[in-house]
Amino acid sequence: EHAGSIIGYAGALHHDREAHILNLAVRADARRRGIGTALLYALIVGLQALGVHAVTLEVRERNAGAIELYESAGLHGVGHRPGYYAETGEDALVMWSGDFEDPGTAARLQVLSAKAAGALAEYGPDRPTGTGGPLVLGIETSCDETAAAVMEGGRTLLSSVIASQVDFHARFGGVVPEIASRKHTEAIVPVVDEAMRQAGEALGRTVGFSDLDAIAVTCGPGLVGALVVGLAYAKGLSLASGVPLVGVNHLEGHIFAAKLDDPAVEPPLVALVVSGGHTSLVHVPEWGAYRTLGATLDDAAGEAFDKVAKVLGLGYPGGPAISRLAQDGNPAAIDFPRAMLHSGDYHFSLSGLKTAVINHIRREREAGRRIDPPDLAASFQAAVIDVQVAKAVRAATECGVKTFVLAGGVAANRVLRDAIKGALKTVGVRVSVPGFALCTDNAAMIAAAGTFRYLRGECLSIDADAVPDLRLDSIASP
Repeated sequence: EHAGSIIGYAGALHHDREAHILNLAVRADARRRGIGTALLYALIVGLQALGVHAVTLEVRERNAGAIELYESAGLHGVGHRPGYYAETGEDALVMWSGDFEDPGTAARLQVLSAKAAGALAEYGPDRPTGTGGPLVLGIETSCDETAAAVMEGGRTLLSSVIASQVDFHARFGGVVPEIASRKHTEAIVPVVDEAMRQAGEALGRTVGFSDLDAIAVTCGPGLVGALVVGLAYAKGLSLASGVPLVGVNHLEGHIFAAKLDDPAVEPPLVALVVSGGHTSLVHVPEWGAYRTLGATLDDAAGEAFDKVAKVLGLGYPGGPAISRLAQDGNPAAIDFPRAMLHSGDYHFSLSGLKTAVINHIRREREAGRRIDPPDLAASFQAAVIDVQVAKAVRAATECGVKTFVLAGGVAANRVLRDAIKGALKTVGVRVSVPGFALCTDNAAMIAAAGTFRYLRGECLSIDADAVPDLRLDSIASP
């Protein structure tokens, strides 16, 4: 209630140890301010106090926002009711959770309820509007970009600032870890400050660190020295402001980047994450659950592009240079090997292909024959893409998914995008690829994944270490 007027309400019917949520509603002019979230958490905490341990509800199957909210409170879909909403004939998704008597779940919801209650206390006609939901600062320093972003509600990007180190590493033909760490140290304070300033500008008010609900930071995988800079800075902010610290897996961030550009992206799905240091096929049955089907056994796709570009004298980074050169070449000019194309698994190997390219260049030069750089680039690129496309199609088919996500820096390659989309369209699978700005390393994806982890009550301990080889299916320690 506000100024004598009801702005929202929630109610449930309970018997013994079970309850059914009947209503959750917020007045139209008060929506998108976190009030519904606060009401839901307060209702569930109240039910817990009455001894309830199992909760059910129905929600319209097309109401993705409401479903995401209920999932954040621990409920999950267990069935469908066709034509449940008589006025429109819409189907209902039945959601349920029986974990509310678990002490850990109860404690998590108590924390979330107390945090969300601030939305009710702060409500007023002059309060700046946004999407509502948690305000999260994301920090990314896994390789050679120092990035910070502020996001509201896991979807509305208020700011995104990136300081690239490409120019510093280009003279060496690749990332030099020691230089990367030093440059992160120099850039992180101004980058975060600018992200906070832009967020305040977007909201029409000053935003300080104490206004944040969480600080999300990449804790792995990546270059250990680079990770340490971001993690140490985030720890300092957390200690000084009292804001919870959330650890994010860099690869999970790349998958969430697709959802930022395409809110319709929902599990079950298969994701191919291709970047400078990673090539992984991942089955995602639900958000937060990841099963790595296969990964590179040696060079990742981005590394292979960089090394071939270096041999051709194209500079660093190699991916964009190879792609530009390949536009004028014939992809069938040179029959380079398609390593592990028929291996029967989902692993990748590009070291042999890289060696084949180098050997081809050496043989042609020794024989006095002219090398056609566009043909070579196009043929090399085709050899990389053919294997990735074939394994992507098989993974999507065998996992029985209808959604496929292509993410990571190499996902900016237009030929790979088109090949993946074309091949998966033939088997009825929809492909989602983030925009070019969200393919490369950025903090928006870290803030998005961090919001998801924060809403699940997963916080990182202040003594947590950076993990350079962090597995995607690893969960940050509480």
